[in-house]
Amino acid sequence: MRMKEAVVTRFQGICRDRDIKYNELATRSGVTPSTVYSMMDDSRKDISVVTVKKLCDGLGMSIPEFYNDAVFEGLEQEIQ
Repeated sequence: MRMKEAVVTRFQGICRDRDIKYNELATRSGVTPSTVYSMMDDSRKDISVVTVKKLCDGLGMSIPEFYNDAVFEGLEQEIQ
């Protein structure tokens, strides 16, 4: 798994566990719904670190708390 896919998987899991829709996540985080939906799009290669921070803020979690998950273990090399 690559980093972008891991970040998306983590946000999807948090939203599922907390029963939060993507529109609600966007509202809580001060970003547009299109920002959240485009992040979930497989064709999009990158996610802004600022967007990750805003989404974490909206979820009431710190950056270390967000990344402290097994999904980030054993990520593929990004350099091709």
